[in-house]
Amino acid sequence: MTAPTHPAPTVGYAQLWAADPGAWRAAGAAWAGLTGLVDRRAGELSTDGRALRIGWSGRAATAADGRLAGLRGELTSIAPALIEADQVLAEFAGRLAAAKGRLAAAVALADGSGLLVDRHGRVGPDPSRARPGERDGLASARVTAALREALELAGAADRAATARLDELTTAATGAWQVPPPPGRPGSGADPAAVRTWWAGLTPAQRRWLVGHEPALVGRLDGVPVAARDQANRLLLGTRREELLAERRLLLARVPPGPVGSLRLRRVEARLAGLDALAERLAGQGAPRAYLLGLDPAGEGRVVIALGDPDQADRVVTYVPGMTAGLDDAPGELERVARVLSRCAALDPGERSAAVLWLDYDAPDFLHEAATAGQARDAGPALHRFQEGLRASHDGPPARQTVLGHSYGSLVVGSAARDHGLAADALVFVGSPGVGVAHAAELGVPPGQVWASSAPDDVIRLTRPPDELTRRVLLGTSPLAAALELTGHGEHELWFGRDPAAPDFGGRIFPSGRHGHVGYWDPDNPALDGMARIVLGR
Repeated sequence: MTAPTHPAPTVGYAQLWAADPGAWRAAGAAWAGLTGLVDRRAGELSTDGRALRIGWSGRAATAADGRLAGLRGELTSIAPALIEADQVLAEFAGRLAAAKGRLAAAVALADGSGLLVDRHGRVGPDPSRARPGERDGLASARVTAALREALELAGAADRAATARLDELTTAATGAWQVPPPPGRPGSGADPAAVRTWWAGLTPAQRRWLVGHEPALVGRLDGVPVAARDQANRLLLGTRREELLAERRLLLARVPPGPVGSLRLRRVEARLAGLDALAERLAGQGAPRAYLLGLDPAGEGRVVIALGDPDQADRVVTYVPGMTAGLDDAPGELERVARVLSRCAALDPGERSAAVLWLDYDAPDFLHEAATAGQARDAGPALHRFQEGLRASHDGPPARQTVLGHSYGSLVVGSAARDHGLAADALVFVGSPGVGVAHAAELGVPPGQVWASSAPDDVIRLTRPPDELTRRVLLGTSPLAAALELTGHGEHELWFGRDPAAPDFGGRIFPSGRHGHVGYWDPDNPALDGMARIVLGR
């Protein structure tokens, strides 16, 4: 039998040690920042065209107007390429950082084994320590293998980034954008069918769709994450204008008073949330953010990923609960970012991505949160999204985890029960019940249903509505009834069996006394628990 061979690393030890992922990330952000200049120049051409049409007519005027329109089209057509360059360089920076993490771990292993790694990456005994023994040979082999793995990871990242940038360069000298044939997937299309349709298009046809039909591309589950991100970023300015127009309308038409002021404050809160997300999208923070959906209407909806789920080995989708909307989306994104950060701390070489999925109408008031209607309504969309992640992923399937908090846990449970979820693990924190009596009803692998409930989480006071009603009818206040039920050893919550109860059939991980919203606090063991589940440990 021939021993397996490995491709020779194309990146050297000293080269990887000196590499600066932040510089590559900054270079990508600089390319993406040019989209603002493109927008401004395209706007100036539009203004010039309108001015010409006012004072000039005839054949020459028509020709000039056509030429200006053509120039404007050429300008705007390069915006997706600028975003793609940012994607390529940011993902390269992320993979480079992971390789450097593995390199540092290999060097630490050498140090702990009494070995030295020289500037060329060669492993040998440390002369300042005890004389080498038989075990040192085994330790040296382990360190050498770990070093090679880090260098191979960096080399693969370098080759992938080079290939994508070469493709962009080649395309720029040929047919950049070509209209695709008629026929588009409809709203709610099967993600696998969407993926097949997209794969059947040429790169030039895909670029045309991103540039000319971004609203279609940006919302289709099954389209690759990179293309959706490009499309939705092109729409950011339009979405902000929609909110500004809504605010102007309120200022002009809504009479003064508490109701008008409340509506105005809500619009301004959504605008502030959108601006904060736009700042994160434009920044150089790691990992790179991918905009997979945005709708400012109502309370606002957004789907945003940290890291590219299509390239990750592990993906967690987080569904927030009551009152979640565009206004507090930056805070919700910070929660899932903490899980991702803890994953990286536990496994420095891992490639994970995290998604904030806020593509449903979350309850704003207690009387709305007391019913399962909005959770049921969200089910089909969450099902399609998870199926889309499976369909668009590159390489072997990623481990997918879906995490629900508070009412969001009911959304996750209802979707899993009624539609099925493409998920390897489900996690519920601060749950009022997930709509089932036992973990087996959720359709995920045995032992992959997890839950945590803080000892001081007020959600533990919730009890089935029929029991509360009976107590109230017997003359007890609702709060007193809930408190009376607490502590009687019962595990029924408002929406069914407590998923953190021993007899639910799932697995429990601990939380400290951090209340209903403190599961992501840095010193809460629940944060470690969530990260370990995402990693599959």
